[in-house]
Amino acid sequence: MKIFQGAVRQWCVLRLALVGAGIAIYLTTVHYAQVPLLCSAQGVVNCERVTSSSYSVVPGTTLPITLPGLAWFLVSAALAVGGIRTRAHWLRLVQLVWMILGIATVMYLVYVELVILHTLCLWCTAVHIIIFVSLLLAIVEYVLSGQEEPETEEEDALAAHLH
Repeated sequence: MKIFQGAVRQWCVLRLALVGAGIAIYLTTVHYAQVPLLCSAQGVVNCERVTSSSYSVVPGTTLPITLPGLAWFLVSAALAVGGIRTRAHWLRLVQLVWMILGIATVMYLVYVELVILHTLCLWCTAVHIIIFVSLLLAIVEYVLSGQEEPETEEEDALAAHLH
């Protein structure tokens, strides 16, 4: 079926989102359980310092930033599932905007780690890489979706039936 052709990148985004969600769940659990992270706690790579800093919570709250991160990954997964089911250009645009929002957040968090805290968290770095790769895939998807022929009425009906 043409609907599922070219969905390889969307499957990759879905897998990345699930891995990212897993990391966010792990970091959230560690935050609330107040147990040591599986990561270095000294030197340049110091996950404990990063995840226990004032920057590790949503400003003005006690919520760890891993919760909005988890939500971001869940929305990314939902968009990828939508992208697997349809080649709609508008969906690729929404996905691209969502990924840009994610990478903007990553840029701020990397700034905090490098410039303010002078330390890195490997778990955070893994999340940042996942978001960066997801952005690259979303860019490719968006560009390619603008070059495709519009779906036929038959394909539209099949896509609607699958929803």
